[in-house]
Amino acid sequence: MSAGAHLDDHRRELEFQLFAVLDATRLLALPRFAEHNADTLRAALQAAETVAGDRFAPCHRELDEHEPILDGSTVVLPEAAARGLRAFAEAGFVAATHDADRGGMQLPLCVAMGCWGLFKAANIALEAYATLSAGVADVIRAQGTAAQIDRYLPPLLDGRWSGTMVLTEPQAGSSLGDLTSSATPRPDGRYALRGRKLFITAGDHALSENIVHLVLARIDGAPPGVRGLSLFIVPKRRLRPDGSAGADNDVALAGLIHKLGFRGTTSAMLNFGERGDCIGELLGREHEGLAAMFQMMNAARIGVGLGSAMVALAGYRASLAYARERRQGRLGRDARQAPVAIVEHADVRRLLLTQKALAEGALALALHAAWLEDWSREAPDPMLRTRAAQVLDLLTPVVKAWCSHHGTAANDLAIQVLGGYGYTRDFPVEQHWRDNRLNALHEGTNGIQALDLLGRKLFADDGIAYGWLAQEVNETVAAAGTELEAQARTVAEAWDALGDTVRALRQLMDHDPRRTLALAWDFLQVFGHGVVGWLWLKQGLAAHRALEGLDGPAALPYHGKLAAMDHFLRTELQPVQSRHALLRCTEASVLDAEPDWL
Repeated sequence: MSAGAHLDDHRRELEFQLFAVLDATRLLALPRFAEHNADTLRAALQAAETVAGDRFAPCHRELDEHEPILDGSTVVLPEAAARGLRAFAEAGFVAATHDADRGGMQLPLCVAMGCWGLFKAANIALEAYATLSAGVADVIRAQGTAAQIDRYLPPLLDGRWSGTMVLTEPQAGSSLGDLTSSATPRPDGRYALRGRKLFITAGDHALSENIVHLVLARIDGAPPGVRGLSLFIVPKRRLRPDGSAGADNDVALAGLIHKLGFRGTTSAMLNFGERGDCIGELLGREHEGLAAMFQMMNAARIGVGLGSAMVALAGYRASLAYARERRQGRLGRDARQAPVAIVEHADVRRLLLTQKALAEGALALALHAAWLEDWSREAPDPMLRTRAAQVLDLLTPVVKAWCSHHGTAANDLAIQVLGGYGYTRDFPVEQHWRDNRLNALHEGTNGIQALDLLGRKLFADDGIAYGWLAQEVNETVAAAGTELEAQARTVAEAWDALGDTVRALRQLMDHDPRRTLALAWDFLQVFGHGVVGWLWLKQGLAAHRALEGLDGPAALPYHGKLAAMDHFLRTELQPVQSRHALLRCTEASVLDAEPDWL
């Protein structure tokens, strides 16, 4: 069963979320998107489905079975990877959000994310190369000088060059303040870089003419900690006067890391300046590198959430197709009856409906974040831009952590649907699980996201972002009250309980922040479930309204939406409410247990 077998189903799901739930066509009133209409947005999704089905899905298994290898000094990947990335770039998807006068589509981010989501569902390991390059182009466009933009954007956007983000070091891990890579000023205004980096996604390969590394390093004499970090553009190959890729830039591949999943994407150990001859350009201001890099990191975290949702959705579709075909067992005790498709069994339907509720809930969360990003950039009203940015800042760690945790859980259920076959490599669901398992780890582990949410984001600016979000939830509850009264009441009760917990945690944080933060993961779970419960209510309301006057096969997807909404609210949202008492009393047995006891 190909990873591209259900791309049409994924596209229809994306169209429902973008147009029926988010009403993305409202963005077309903004000047930046005025040249688009609903048809061009749908055409972009259709084009993405075609390229993903033709070029990405066919090598999904091949890239997993033939992971990157080092042949002398060259990283070797199957030729299908290069063909797929060329097709992605030629169709305009690297430049999906960039200006039309630079060859971009100038799409809203939420629609671009929908397009990229189809590639993630088809082959997330291959898609990672392309959207990393898009992210590098975004940072250079925002932070670079006019000369840097002219040098680097054209080859990045047309796919001739690729890009990476280079943070982690062997001794530092996620503790970026402990980075030791150095940058020594040169007489020509550039810098000599030196340092060791590892876990660099897409850090080395032969899929493009050049690789543009964005490297965090410390200028000689800079203060310690994160405030001393600066960001540098460090190409693998130096640029000739005409802008083409030239000589080696003393960026050495020290080795490849072999992963559980996501195998088609190289993970590299890189040494910068082994010969003392690695040259980079400062991007943005001195000592403000982390803030500049966070533009890419936060976008990547939304991308991780989207990828988790789409891989979960791919696993769900694969296990559903299997459950409809596999015949085993009977509904009664008459052995003379023919075996039924296993989808007829209640426990298999539980596994399927839970996958649907988690995957489509995660997708709604990731797309909502991208939609907020569009408004934060382009809304004509400064207050509306600020409000969208504040809510997005609050939700970003939730998008990354909730989606990756529960997306992987959904893939685990897909394996269960297939039983013993699910644990074999003859079916795609085990690869979906292995690929998705990485998403809880990169771009900041999920525990770090939980600490960020509770320790920084929730109470920032006197908790204004939480207030804005709660107001939106109340508006949806009021709108749904007459049509989906019981479901609206469930969401309202969950948010009432969440509000009480937030107020209690605010007081407890002042008294004992360490004990309070020990429960950060529990809080992220409760908060994430509350947000996704709200977004399921929005999906249910859109489905309920779409069903008016509709019957027959066309109505089935909307009935499925309503069933998944009820399942999430009853079996996920309501049970998680028991954690509120734990949070309010800051029970933290993890602190009470001494390290030596473990």
